[in-house]
Amino acid sequence: MREFVIWVLSFDDVDHPYGDEDDAALEAEVNGNWTPQEKALHEARLKAKAKRRVRKSSSRSESLSESLSGELADGDSYSSKGKVPVPNDRKSRTGKGRGLPKKGGAGGKGVWGAAGMVYEVEEPDVKDPNYDEVAQGDTVYATVVPEVDERELEKTVNPIVREYFEHGDTKEVQMLLKELNLGHHKYEFSSLAVSLSLEGKASHRELTSRLLRDLVGKVLSESDMARAFDKILKELPDLMLDTPEAPQMLGQFIARAIADHALPMAFLDRYKGKVDCDHARAALDRAAVLLSMKREMVRLDNVWGVGGGLRPVKHLVKEMNFLLKEYLVSGEVKEAERCLRDLEVPHFHHELVYEAVVMVLESKGDTAVKMCKLLQAFWKIGLITVDQMNRGFQRVYDELPEINLDVPHAHSIMESFTDLCYQESVITKQLRDSCPSRGRKRFVSEGDGGLIKN
Repeated sequence: MREFVIWVLSFDDVDHPYGDEDDAALEAEVNGNWTPQEKALHEARLKAKAKRRVRKSSSRSESLSESLSGELADGDSYSSKGKVPVPNDRKSRTGKGRGLPKKGGAGGKGVWGAAGMVYEVEEPDVKDPNYDEVAQGDTVYATVVPEVDERELEKTVNPIVREYFEHGDTKEVQMLLKELNLGHHKYEFSSLAVSLSLEGKASHRELTSRLLRDLVGKVLSESDMARAFDKILKELPDLMLDTPEAPQMLGQFIARAIADHALPMAFLDRYKGKVDCDHARAALDRAAVLLSMKREMVRLDNVWGVGGGLRPVKHLVKEMNFLLKEYLVSGEVKEAERCLRDLEVPHFHHELVYEAVVMVLESKGDTAVKMCKLLQAFWKIGLITVDQMNRGFQRVYDELPEINLDVPHAHSIMESFTDLCYQESVITKQLRDSCPSRGRKRFVSEGDGGLIKN
């Protein structure tokens, strides 16, 4: 009896799968006292408990498998069940597969294929709406430059020519013209360049002749050049409104172009007996005369002179000497001014001042007064600047000891001439005071031992 009681107590301490109500229901079923409703309710409870047990056991197994997979491969961004999927994740959401991206990384939006994939050349598709049977074959890509309109031609060419007058580089002009698509109007470049040079200086006309010579055979042809001069001859009456000497200048252009082989030799022959305009006839006659005079010369290099800094220094010195000598004979300041301006060397005007002062030291009479008048005129009109005037006088000061060997009284003449120029406001007081003076030495009697006293 004691053992039976102990067994009952231990049996009560064990957790039963059913509660007290279930025991009561079971006892009622045994006794046969269940109603149909109680019996249906009891079966529903049993089914619900069984489902809860299945869910609990499955969740425990899933947590165990997830912990094991996390240790083996850290970083899985998804789970098969009960987890929210990560956006833009290409891995399978069914829990199947090896976890690799779809199509080996070669698919998806914005992807052109797998890494290292080389595409072959695709043949044109006949069904393509852009397919052109005639255009198939070797495709050549080229930059197409639109042709310059005739109305915009002058606006495009004028800056190029004016800039060329500043730098004088014909190769740069060739490069700019090759970049432009002048089309059948390219001959007009030569006519515009000549028209602009007629309004400019002699140095501009010299540069234009060189440009025409260098353009032939590279950018323009002889026929293009002949066509350009034909146009200028027709426009000659209009050009004379701004440049009265246009016929003579145009004749020199034609002669220089023929000598430089920019124009064909038969250009003048085409106009013989066929010119009605007097101005055009004068230009052609001028060209014929120049070519007959210079027949044995290859080029008429001096038809415009050599303008500005392109002239040799010896030639400029010779021209300035001739200018001063002509002024001493004629006394015309205006003519001397015109000749000096035609030289186009404002940076070299100090040479004129130097030559004028040396002529004063080496000559006699009223040369000093005339030269002072000339320098004063150039000073007032601004043709000779302060810097050029000071530099010319300073050069004479530096060479005065050598000049004194040929002109013994050079120091005294120099002092009187600088005083005269200072009185006429040609030079500054500082420049006059810097004039070197020769120290006078006097020998005393022989009793003093031949000493020299200052």
